[in-house]
Amino acid sequence: MSKAIFLSQVEGKPGQVYYPLSVQTLPQPTPKGSELLVKMTAASLNHRDVFLRQHLYPGITFDVPMGADGVGVVVGAGPAVSNPERWQGKRVILNPGVGWKDSPDGPEDPKGYRIMGGTKVYNQGTMQEYLSINESEVEEAPEHLSDAEAAALPLTGLTGWRALVTKAGEKNSSKGAAVLLTGIGGGVALIALRFAVARGADVYVTSSSPEKIQKAVELGAKGGVSYKEEGWEKKLLAMLPSGKRAFDAVIDGAGGDSVEKSVKLLKAGGVLSVYGMTVSPKMPFLMSAVLKNIDVRGSTMGSRKEFKEMVDFVKANKIHPVISRVLQTGLDDIASLDDLFQDMKEGKQFGKLVVEFGKSAGSKL
Repeated sequence: MSKAIFLSQVEGKPGQVYYPLSVQTLPQPTPKGSELLVKMTAASLNHRDVFLRQHLYPGITFDVPMGADGVGVVVGAGPAVSNPERWQGKRVILNPGVGWKDSPDGPEDPKGYRIMGGTKVYNQGTMQEYLSINESEVEEAPEHLSDAEAAALPLTGLTGWRALVTKAGEKNSSKGAAVLLTGIGGGVALIALRFAVARGADVYVTSSSPEKIQKAVELGAKGGVSYKEEGWEKKLLAMLPSGKRAFDAVIDGAGGDSVEKSVKLLKAGGVLSVYGMTVSPKMPFLMSAVLKNIDVRGSTMGSRKEFKEMVDFVKANKIHPVISRVLQTGLDDIASLDDLFQDMKEGKQFGKLVVEFGKSAGSKL
């Protein structure tokens, strides 16, 4: 049997309701065709999980386990798996979505990109003890990562990689480039920080929290400012290395007045890569951005090709995702799991929030 976390339906309007979590016991799946049977050991939360509980995410269902991020150990294989011995006993991380193979522009599948966990568009979620998944949708977990770190990597790692490398571009995200990451503290911004530092870029951050800015500096950022300070843009520009007068790229998850601020910060032809709009769903595009040839690029998660590129980069550079808190009491402890959700709901975290419910031989914790 396999325990799994689901949402339970209660009455309430979108944005006002907060669906409770429940534990259900499911039959252990039997892998079919090219599927692998994975015994999950850890999963991590994303903002979409909170949005699902608030009925603010499309396609919500109460019949699919929660969770888009996870790590586990392969314990079985379907009859059409190409090389079962290659996978048996391997610790793997799961590609968090399907429908997007390798196009740089977006998902090729007419159904669009479909993300794991809690919706009717994909019938799997990582918050369960066992799941079956096609062998093409897993990567071996980097050996240097703990189970918690491996579970924290997939969704934010893929989003951060595409926003920084694919969208901002190689030139604007590597040695010699100056990169600004807004709203440091969330999973995407922090993993993008790890990537940019490893690529040799000079990285700066913004936050309303001096503590978060200091932690970012300890992780390799050159400096940062509070976006609540008057004239913070000038203060940031003054921090740039000698001879550098503007940023090459801004990686932003806030939206709102991001274009207006970026015009003051970016070089002519610089890139504003936007992977979210937590402040406002609208972002005016100003004439000043046109005159400065600012390139605004929307960025979502990413393709299967980008997922592999990201994991390979993490392996090669021994990158560790930043973990805020790990819950080790398992899937049965709904009260503690609710508390973990509350951290994200209130924005208390600095890094990823993880629940462990098993141990693999490769676990470093």
